[in-house]
Amino acid sequence: MRSIKTAEIKDTTVTVPGSKSYTHRTLIASALSSGQCRLQNWLDSEDTCFTINALRHFGAGIEKTDSELLILGCGGRPGPCDQPIYLGNSGTSMRLLASYAALGHGPYILKGTKRMHERPMGHLLAALSQVGISAVSLNGNDCPPVSITGGPMAGGAVHINCSQSSQFLSGLLLAAPCTKKGLSIQVTHGMVSRPYIDMTIDIMARFGIQLLRKGYDYFEVPGGQQYQAGRYQVEPDASQAGYFWAAAAITARSIKVRGITEDSVQGDVRFCRVLETMGCHVNADADGITVTGGELSGIDVDMADMPDIVPTLAVVAAFARGVTRIRNVAHLKIKESDRLSAVIAELTKMKISARAENDDLIITGGTPTGAVVETYNDHRMAMCFAIAGLKTPGMVISNEMCVEKSFPTFWEVLEGLYRA
Repeated sequence: MRSIKTAEIKDTTVTVPGSKSYTHRTLIASALSSGQCRLQNWLDSEDTCFTINALRHFGAGIEKTDSELLILGCGGRPGPCDQPIYLGNSGTSMRLLASYAALGHGPYILKGTKRMHERPMGHLLAALSQVGISAVSLNGNDCPPVSITGGPMAGGAVHINCSQSSQFLSGLLLAAPCTKKGLSIQVTHGMVSRPYIDMTIDIMARFGIQLLRKGYDYFEVPGGQQYQAGRYQVEPDASQAGYFWAAAAITARSIKVRGITEDSVQGDVRFCRVLETMGCHVNADADGITVTGGELSGIDVDMADMPDIVPTLAVVAAFARGVTRIRNVAHLKIKESDRLSAVIAELTKMKISARAENDDLIITGGTPTGAVVETYNDHRMAMCFAIAGLKTPGMVISNEMCVEKSFPTFWEVLEGLYRA
């Protein structure tokens, strides 16, 4: 357990690590290339290491140096693997690598933690089956562990339901250029978390891949393309920046996150503007974005495209005057934990009214009290409720090391906020 010190913090600038989402996608694109890629500012965390270890099992050569990650790609043809590949509770790794496996020489078995084995993948498995890939849930419940038998995937037409996760589509998109015929993908339901699709397409473009799209409904990726080897820089993580913007919001201080700009494709960069509607001041510079806290008021906001930042917004809402309604967040139930229920339970411990209504989360702000926060082994629960402790005495975070999943240096960066 970790007790959070309630003390005055300073106006400051912080640096957050490279984007987890961009790191996963850049790793996979690099492993599909035909040469050596050099990754800089990549996120070295539990989840990304699951992807790295899996790519090694698939035959990619990966070496860490002091300043970068060297990846020798497999030319779009992953090698065979005769043992199950363990991916922990990394949903991104599981869903993106299922499509990656379809390019190889199977069968491959992908497995994870107990919670990972409760997270849905049926819509992706059905899509892979449409193009002749044997993709099955070994427990028959549309969840991992899954068996993917690579053909390799030739390509063709696919219809996919993305109402649960945009990662199903991202996996197909990343694999599509390496098929013989390419993929034409029609999205039948969804799309949730649309900015993550923009991130996937951004990475593909950086690696020289061409495709056609009609909004978020239809995508056509020609086959027979090659990911281009080269040097790639991973931009800072906007989701992690959100914790420090939230800290500024509730403490009425000014905190700048270095390296994040509003030009970023990351959807969570827009969280600073959500805070602005609550009463904060935002200053966007070429080298970072500063949030200065003010008198906070509740808002009504749709967060379907920013699911990872919802717990952080919920904590800020606890300190705001009035009611905050966070709309279209039902898909939080199938994240690393059931984040919808978890946020409600922990805010309730803090004497804050929080409830779910249909697809919405409704929070009535007030004066939070200290509590021992259960993190549900979920990194985002640990970090967002730690921010509450800057303002509220008596906050204790259980299983604080779960932040290793995405932000191993979080506690050190948090300590840097305090006045000497």
